[in-house]
Amino acid sequence: MPAYLDNSATTFERAEVTDAVLDAVKNTWGNPSSLHHMGIEAEKKMKASRKAVASLLGVSDEEIYFTSGGTESDNTAIFGACGALKRSGRHIVTTSIEHHAVLECCHRLEEMGFEITYVDPGSDGVVSADAIQSALREDTVLVSVMHVNNETGAIQPVKEIGTALRSREHVFFHCDAVQSYGKIPIPVRESHIDALSASGHKIHGPKGVGMLYIDRGRHILPLLCGGGQERGMRSGTENVPGIVGFARASQLAEEEMRKNFEHVSLLRSRLKEGILHEIPDVRINGPDDSRCLPYILNVSFPGTRAEVLLHMLEQDGIYVSTGSACSSRSKNKGSYVLRAMGLSQEEIEGAVRFSFSCMNTGEEIEETLKKLKDAVKKNRQMLSLAGKGRKNRR
Repeated sequence: MPAYLDNSATTFERAEVTDAVLDAVKNTWGNPSSLHHMGIEAEKKMKASRKAVASLLGVSDEEIYFTSGGTESDNTAIFGACGALKRSGRHIVTTSIEHHAVLECCHRLEEMGFEITYVDPGSDGVVSADAIQSALREDTVLVSVMHVNNETGAIQPVKEIGTALRSREHVFFHCDAVQSYGKIPIPVRESHIDALSASGHKIHGPKGVGMLYIDRGRHILPLLCGGGQERGMRSGTENVPGIVGFARASQLAEEEMRKNFEHVSLLRSRLKEGILHEIPDVRINGPDDSRCLPYILNVSFPGTRAEVLLHMLEQDGIYVSTGSACSSRSKNKGSYVLRAMGLSQEEIEGAVRFSFSCMNTGEEIEETLKKLKDAVKKNRQMLSLAGKGRKNRR
């Protein structure tokens, strides 16, 4: 039985979700914009799904817009806010550890004449709310800070940041919550978040569907124009089966949030303690447990190559990651998140991300510890021998 520990990249779709999707495919295939019976039935499914997603966030259903996923939601929020507010200024504050879906938007905006301030985290991967506030200028129109980092699990102080922004009404606050949605409570109202992004496939829902929350008092420009679906914010015929599946996954996540949190906390704790006790010379990358999402554990094994470890574990049916799935094929050498935290190149090259879900078991963790211990030892021996060989050739 494989041990899938790459749940931050994507999750297995739950049977209840698949059943909901298939039912919608078979029985609710009408266009929600059509005025006849089939269209009205599809529209009803859409409304029920919107309420389910809004319930998990504790917001109004009229503030929820369905998208194709986290990337589209991030792009819509960032480009939409900057387009609406560009007369007020052209300065953006974000962090150096955001997902590429945010960072690449900022790079594009720089080409369009915007100025970006990238705030670095501390050595624990947490960005200071004071540092964000210090980066603000009179012409700042957007602040984008993720809720949970996808590589380290570090929970960012979005509530403190949002509170500090209250006095700056022209500043739009966006939060990428792709890794935290459905896993821990997100204080949307208390954090004064103007827009928030989430994705279905991170919570055992379908791929290709997500949502964007936009505070009803805020206005942004749409990224996609056309038939005016999603109340003009996201044109294009809605993916009804995907949305229904996303809503079902959201309902299950809301119902089981506490139970799942406790379950993965035990799994993470066991793996972390086992690594520290059984494998010498390791580094846990991230903050203390109270400020870290228990669904993610990032560990450096200096003297190894993480990609080699990944494939050694894969041969034993254990699936992990060397970092963000969206940058794993990048030509850049190592994680930009860990580099921003001040890790050495050796620590970065030996970093492995383990990410958990409610479907993982204690038996899988024990097997992972056993195989990981052997893999690290063998990889270190191989690299040591290779290093000695190079020296002898000189």
